[in-house]
Amino acid sequence: MRRRGPLLLLLVANTISALGTGMTLLAIPWFVLHVSGSAVQTGLVAAAETAGLVVASALAGPVVDRVGPRRTAVVADLVAAGAVSLIPVLHGLDLLRLWVIVVLALLLGLSRSPGDASRLTLVPLAAQRSGVALERATSAYEGSTRAARMLGGPAAGALIALWSPPPVLLIDAASFAVCAAIIGLTTIAAHKQATGDPSTSRFRRYVTDLREGLSYLRQDRLVSAFILMTMATNAIDASFATVILPVYADQVLHSTLQLGFLVSGFGLGALLGTIAFAWAGPRLPRWPTFTVCFLLTGAPRYLALVAEPPFLVLLAAIAVTGVTFGALNPIMSTVEYERIPEHLRGRVLSVGAAGAMLGMPVGTLLIGSLVNAAGLHTALVSVCVVYLVVTLSPLLFPVWRQMNRPPVMA
Repeated sequence: MRRRGPLLLLLVANTISALGTGMTLLAIPWFVLHVSGSAVQTGLVAAAETAGLVVASALAGPVVDRVGPRRTAVVADLVAAGAVSLIPVLHGLDLLRLWVIVVLALLLGLSRSPGDASRLTLVPLAAQRSGVALERATSAYEGSTRAARMLGGPAAGALIALWSPPPVLLIDAASFAVCAAIIGLTTIAAHKQATGDPSTSRFRRYVTDLREGLSYLRQDRLVSAFILMTMATNAIDASFATVILPVYADQVLHSTLQLGFLVSGFGLGALLGTIAFAWAGPRLPRWPTFTVCFLLTGAPRYLALVAEPPFLVLLAAIAVTGVTFGALNPIMSTVEYERIPEHLRGRVLSVGAAGAMLGMPVGTLLIGSLVNAAGLHTALVSVCVVYLVVTLSPLLFPVWRQMNRPPVMA
């Protein structure tokens, strides 16, 4: 148990941080709506946090690599704790204004991405220190994130109903502070990046670091394929729970209760898939496993909705596609950790996260517009076809077979 301490501490810290993030995603919009009564102001605050998250994802990588993932994670979580705690404190002092909430939401978004990227960068180091197979470490990390975020929303809703939004935000802030303390106590440390020519300005060194990360992506076609594929699938999947399922529940199921079961069924299936891969992953060939899971998780999910089967059959189909979905991120993360040089991981993983998020608002807007213009059935068939084309890429392009090759470290 002591030998596995570094990985366990990282998993505990990530679980606490993900739980706080899940609570914050519900608590802050609810607080703004409760105080202002304005959906426009609520949307503005949510947009500010999203903007900060995307910007930081694209630009924070060099900071993670140069400062170090452990130190960056601690600072990022402390900033998040401060931003969240100031909202109820200033509200209690009657000093909270809309522009202040927008700035704090932006600051929260700017802090979340470096924190997430830093903890991701620490995973292979913790696995190595703990003597755990990388497939199992990435699965455990992914599983802890999924479980905590699934619990975060219901926990926030229950606590808001029990108390009110301000105390819940203070609990959220405390979760980030605890995460920072745990990461600060770990002995996981990456190799420090050379500081470079001291005569060069920090800004120019930052630009050079950023270019190195982008240059690596141009050279590593497999990691670039991961990013492009994630961008495409996220553009579709972002609308699954926010557009497609709600419209399907309204027009076909006529039940919000069944909508909740479908969302929970997919999430629970993904968690079970992640756990299953943690057990079997080290013994499975990566490319065939990834290809099969990718094919089963995409088009069949939307095909099941098109078929309009009895609800229990539909629920089972959605849950099964969730199981196969749960294995995808651990496989990709394992390959990325093996291929990306340690001193570049922060930059490359941050760019990947930014790419994944960029597709989400675009996809939600396009698919929502398609549903309005052509109807739900046409939209489902169209999405099914597009998803099938995307998921065939590991079969059609030889670069994906490199997932099974020993990594070449630079």
